[in-house]
Amino acid sequence: MTADQAPKRNRRSLTALAGAVALAATSAGLWAATGSTAQAAALPAPDHVVVVVMENHAYTQVIGSSSAPYLNNTLKAGGASLTQSYGLTHPSEPNYYMLFSGSNQGRTDDGCVGVGSISAPNLASELIAAGKSWASYNETLPSQGSTVCSSGKYAQKHNPWFGFSNVPTNTAKTMTQFPTDYTTLPKVSFVVPNLCSDMHDCSVSTGDTWIKNNLGAYATWAQTHNSILVVTFDEDNKLSGNRIPTVLYGQHVTPGSSSSTTYNHYNVLRTLEDLAGLSAHAGNAASASDLTGIWN
Repeated sequence: MTADQAPKRNRRSLTALAGAVALAATSAGLWAATGSTAQAAALPAPDHVVVVVMENHAYTQVIGSSSAPYLNNTLKAGGASLTQSYGLTHPSEPNYYMLFSGSNQGRTDDGCVGVGSISAPNLASELIAAGKSWASYNETLPSQGSTVCSSGKYAQKHNPWFGFSNVPTNTAKTMTQFPTDYTTLPKVSFVVPNLCSDMHDCSVSTGDTWIKNNLGAYATWAQTHNSILVVTFDEDNKLSGNRIPTVLYGQHVTPGSSSSTTYNHYNVLRTLEDLAGLSAHAGNAASASDLTGIWN
């Protein structure tokens, strides 16, 4: 081999090596594209999630209704709507337990549950076990931690946390305790309006205005502060196959997006657990899928 043949052979080897590297890089690039697509569809990690549960209205009674301008023109238009979201049963109370713990926990009616009579895992107990914060904000609750069955327009049947021995009663706060400094909100919290404000006894317009007045400022703040607002309903009016409105709004929600995938309370619970970074999943949430197609 002459002196100038060695460099040529080396150059051919280097060329072949470069080709192999390029092929590997291309393959890696294809994998990365697939990976990035999966990551793009993955859930965000918000600092705060606030869930408000309204009452007894079907999807078509609220979505598209002129009686709900805030829900439609602000939250839905600027956020995401689940067009095939469903309650799981009737009446109200079992749906709240399903949304909170992945099971009706034997509840089949709207009776006042024995305080601390259930020990099953639930969203709050999982958050607490993981060292994350939790609270509920309950309109017309007589006082923080009050376990009364009813008081005026307040109804304990809409507050499943009182049924669990692993959720401290003092995490149930009044709506007047909902903070104005939203950075002090828990990791996850539920807001439960009273029987008028939640559209149960009063109009869609009344409930829409209540959400705007009580959570509108938080929703605006959430858009720029890594936070999310979820508005859902326990059940429909018993006339629409239990199809209910569910709307999400916040910094990581694609404005004007929608999902036609069929979801129910177990999917919402699973998503809340995963948004909070929990490894545990309560009841039927363990086999439920996350909400997808709405995250930016």
